[in-house]
Amino acid sequence: MSQQQSAEPEPEVDEKSNKKRHFKEQFDDEETLLVFRKHPVVMRKGLILAMAGLLIGVIPALIKPEYSVFIGGLIAGFVLGAILILPFWVRWYFSVYIMTNQRFIQQTRSLLQVNVVDLGLEQIQMINYQIAGLQETMLGFGTIIVQTYVGDLVIHDVHHPARVQREMVHILRELGVHPTQRPLSDND
Repeated sequence: MSQQQSAEPEPEVDEKSNKKRHFKEQFDDEETLLVFRKHPVVMRKGLILAMAGLLIGVIPALIKPEYSVFIGGLIAGFVLGAILILPFWVRWYFSVYIMTNQRFIQQTRSLLQVNVVDLGLEQIQMINYQIAGLQETMLGFGTIIVQTYVGDLVIHDVHHPARVQREMVHILRELGVHPTQRPLSDND
């Protein structure tokens, strides 16, 4: 009996591991093929604010130059800097782009807002990328434009846009999704 009891739970564990969910809105028959985020450069304003908070924390040590005031101000500066960078980090970390075998999903979350764009793969007409300027070229980020029937989905500040665009196009080709072509007329 002990052999039957130990053997029965194993298939349930295997089935659960095969149906692993990568995001909350994932369908049961959906497979996640590509997940990417924006480049961390989108947190640059928050980083500047965090450094300013750190600097503000050590200003009391200029007024009263004691070791204890400096350490206390430094700790307060770190706390202030962490508070100032938190909204930028949350916006970066929880903004995810997911391509499954059925759809393309853009989830953008911040502290007080959630935006979700859900596109069926058959709606995608073309995927392009653009790297413009010295900063984007040196740091390796750019813009991906997903053209659909309803309009363009523009994703700014994507890390390695050429690689991501190539992977997206490869996934579409593997799944047999091709952009619709202009119907041929009798004159062609």
